[in-house]
Amino acid sequence: MTGSVGAPAERREGREKVGGTARYAAEFHFPGTVQAWPVPAVVARGRVTGVDPAAALAVPGVLAVLSHENAPRLAEPDDPTLAVLQNARVPHRGWFVALVVAETLEAARAGAAAVRVTYDVEEHDVALSVSHPGVYVPEEANGGHPAVREQGDPDGAFGSAAARVDVAYRVPPLHNHPMEPHASTARWVDGRLTVHTSSQGTGVVRATLAALFGLPQERIVVTAEHVGGGFGSKGTPRPDVVLAAMAARHTGRPVTVSLPRRHLPAVVGHRAPTLHRLRLGADADGRLGSVVHEVTTHTSRIKEFVEQAAVPARVMYAAPHTRTVHRVAALDVPSPSWMRAPGEAPGMYALESAMDELAAELGMDPIELRVRNEPDVEPDSGKPFSSRNLVACLREGARRFGWAGRDPRPGTRREGPLLLGTGVAAATYPVLVAPSAATAHARPDGTFLVRINATDIGTGARTVLAQVGADALGVPLERVRIEVGSTELPPASLAGGSSGTASWGWAVHEACARLARRLAEHPGPLPAQGLDVRADTRGAADAESDFARHAFGAHFAEVAVDTVTGEVRVGRLLGVYAAGRILNARTARSQFVGGMTMGLGMALTEGSTMDAAFGDFTESDLASYHVPVHADVAEIEAHWLDEEDARLNPMGSKGIGEIGIVGTAAAIGNAVHHATGVRLRELPLTPDRVLTGLLDRRVRGTV
Repeated sequence: MTGSVGAPAERREGREKVGGTARYAAEFHFPGTVQAWPVPAVVARGRVTGVDPAAALAVPGVLAVLSHENAPRLAEPDDPTLAVLQNARVPHRGWFVALVVAETLEAARAGAAAVRVTYDVEEHDVALSVSHPGVYVPEEANGGHPAVREQGDPDGAFGSAAARVDVAYRVPPLHNHPMEPHASTARWVDGRLTVHTSSQGTGVVRATLAALFGLPQERIVVTAEHVGGGFGSKGTPRPDVVLAAMAARHTGRPVTVSLPRRHLPAVVGHRAPTLHRLRLGADADGRLGSVVHEVTTHTSRIKEFVEQAAVPARVMYAAPHTRTVHRVAALDVPSPSWMRAPGEAPGMYALESAMDELAAELGMDPIELRVRNEPDVEPDSGKPFSSRNLVACLREGARRFGWAGRDPRPGTRREGPLLLGTGVAAATYPVLVAPSAATAHARPDGTFLVRINATDIGTGARTVLAQVGADALGVPLERVRIEVGSTELPPASLAGGSSGTASWGWAVHEACARLARRLAEHPGPLPAQGLDVRADTRGAADAESDFARHAFGAHFAEVAVDTVTGEVRVGRLLGVYAAGRILNARTARSQFVGGMTMGLGMALTEGSTMDAAFGDFTESDLASYHVPVHADVAEIEAHWLDEEDARLNPMGSKGIGEIGIVGTAAAIGNAVHHATGVRLRELPLTPDRVLTGLLDRRVRGTV
């Protein structure tokens, strides 16, 4: 072993990105490449009755206007959000109804503005409520989780509990907004399709395009050399790649489609709003007897997606009587989809906020309450945990944060107009692993090439996989080269669900370990062509485990609340994680800190409003949808435990990309309550909501 795994190795593509030589999907300019700009629907529901392209075609440089009247016909997709320009139906505002292709981006944009579309408008409904007449219980939630799980008599146990909380929380729609908008460049040559796309998984894109265009997959090459973030929104193909391929076929020219940021909320998925009701019942010692978590969310009318926000309550705490329920209403809204830690992020905000309320009801330290309800096995499945170090995370976080010196009384720390408070919350995320394949090649000069169709979406996958390969080969890191991001490489799972490194690393480790054994058995110099080994983890990575496998963590936050302006400032964020073996200290810390920062945005600044009259998201760009910046948190720390778990994969690693966001919003919300004595149950905690809460408390005479 060379010790490459765990070392803080620098990102291999870092200089390319900093120097501007890393090419993204919209930067592949082939001879004759043209640009395309989509035209979104301006009604929330109805049918297109006419598309007049005359004014657009009169714009200098405009080559074509595609609509359902003349666009290439596609096979019916498994994902209805990809049936673009195929019929006159408008399922929601922002649905693409035309595409303008032009010699330049400016001409395409001007042409799109000139297209005249008429509609037959229908009544629409975009307002979600728990009492909506269309609310129903689906068969399952995202991830294949049963929509309902019940054990024992949760209502009876709640009614007889010594301490009870019955509370409702609301998380608004949230948007992924990666730095690189969704973009694709497509070209057809001799009946073969080549696509460069900003995607979290090129294999899925190729399979989708093959089905849509009736091609064998072997005649399609999809690459994602560099991807500027995705956070789930690029986990499945989006309309940009379909439109680019359609326009390229129609015009006979390579076409680039780069979606304007204002279009993203309507067409690339979003975190659906979730309405939560939590009922927790405990005895006088704080031991839970009843846990009920009910979630209501929305989906579109064309594709069911149910945020699995009640699932974390099936994992976290020991309680003999439980019920978790998901309900959903199909509305005239854009189709929701994955966003960093789907289910866990909103679900744990509600559960961990309710646990804080229960701790206050009991007069108990919130860390101690969580420790007292630590389960021996996973509550939902009854399986033993492969490893569970939540208590250790809470204890270590408390030590580092200085929790022992905390005055538990709300509203007792003041510095002038500022009220100060601290809060804590737990975090969890499942261990997900999928089959992948990799090849390892030994060259006569002593270097190695590892090839796998992994996707580096900014997480440092190239670097970490090289470290895994170097350790398995027993060679220095600089002797291992990695190729990723193309369907011409051995197939691999997509980058999602914090499963990438665990899945790809398994295949890379196996290929390199086999190659090391071959080299040990090979006498003398290598042949000129070198040695090749392939590994495929099908049948191993996808095998059912006898253990419940999860990562855990603890979040701590310190806030200052301005009683004059209502502004909340986070002075400190600290996270401690138990996520198996950390493969690269540098990239891991970046992932944890990035997730925590995103959780800060969820808590304080990020929120979206569905306009009932117009049926669209009013916060559709970064001027109105406020993501956090460096100045929004003064100090942020991420730490981890040295956790050994042999029941995961050959590296002993768990996913780390998403657990950083899980629990952060609850820790901040709990800290705001500790600072002010005001319990706010709707995110984000904006100044107007904080001031209203403070005013209500003053009116009641408690401030």
